[in-house]
Amino acid sequence: MPIVCGVSFRNNNKAYHFEVREGLDLQLDDYVIVDTARGQELGRVVQAPREMERRDVVGELKPVLRLATTAELLEAERLRLQEDEAVALCRERVAASGLPMKVVSGEYSFDGSHLTFYFASEERVDFRNLVRDLARVFKTRIELRQLGVRDEARLVGGIGKCGRPLCCATWLDSFAPVSIRMAKQQNLPLSPNEISGLCGRLLCCLNYEYDYYKEVAGRFPKVGKIVDSPLGPARVTYVSVLREKVELLLEDGTRVEMTAEQYRGDEPLEAPEPERKSLQLAETLNHIGSTSRPGPQSAPDRRGREASSAGGSDGAQQPQQRRRNDQGVSGAQTQPQGEATERPRRRRRPSGGRRRSRRRNTSSDAVDTPQAD
Repeated sequence: MPIVCGVSFRNNNKAYHFEVREGLDLQLDDYVIVDTARGQELGRVVQAPREMERRDVVGELKPVLRLATTAELLEAERLRLQEDEAVALCRERVAASGLPMKVVSGEYSFDGSHLTFYFASEERVDFRNLVRDLARVFKTRIELRQLGVRDEARLVGGIGKCGRPLCCATWLDSFAPVSIRMAKQQNLPLSPNEISGLCGRLLCCLNYEYDYYKEVAGRFPKVGKIVDSPLGPARVTYVSVLREKVELLLEDGTRVEMTAEQYRGDEPLEAPEPERKSLQLAETLNHIGSTSRPGPQSAPDRRGREASSAGGSDGAQQPQQRRRNDQGVSGAQTQPQGEATERPRRRRRPSGGRRRSRRRNTSSDAVDTPQAD
């Protein structure tokens, strides 16, 4: 079995496997010179040397040539400082040519023989004239590579919705396919502003917990389905994936939560929590009603209250009877003591109208009562 190590290059988090020759002692974070399809490149060891089956290696296994020297590292740093000036000059040439492209970054090869510009565009661009113009300016081989929106975000970087640096720009080594089904499975809002990243595509983090949500949701029935639960027929109203519980609506209106084991009958099911609360509330209301309800009164108290009420009504009627007798109202009879006089209701005058004086018909105020024998 060959001994291989993982090497990553600048602007790429993916580790590529290279064969380690005998007598070459490599450690993590060592800078090495490797042989690639583009020639010799400078890379960093991100996976320690180990034995690996030949069938597990993807593609052709090329060797690690040597450890990078201090002079080679200084030369690579000098070329890296020149890349910003090269990108600025390339953008000026693109603007002068009127090409619909946005230059994102530039990168020199290890020996400075190649200069690669990365650009983004929504359409195919004919940049042959631009390549010849840049080759005359930089006196080196020019290569232009078109990027997708995700690769553009990886090179540019930024801060995501979570407040942390973008995953693709820090540690994510490949872009896994993301679909809208993942957002639906995790009960996320389907608004593009909520589930899209800086690149305008669906968030890569939707793929992180999708398998867990799918596995937990598979233990319970779908929301809205009528099922036969241990407590009888019920409707599934909600499935909490994080709590790993399902909420059921029983026929009597009670809502019950239970785990997957309790739903299958593998674990005992306690009394529903909402039902216990309703019973406690009913007992509390009954206790309050029994303490606030007035008790039976004794007979002397009732007679005393009836006598006082009767006396009050007689005292109120006697002055009224005297006033009517003094006025000499014809046809008015003396009313027996203890009976109340019913007076007709006065009409309410309309608001805003003039108050009219009306002569009172005193004869209508009298109440015919039986004459005393």
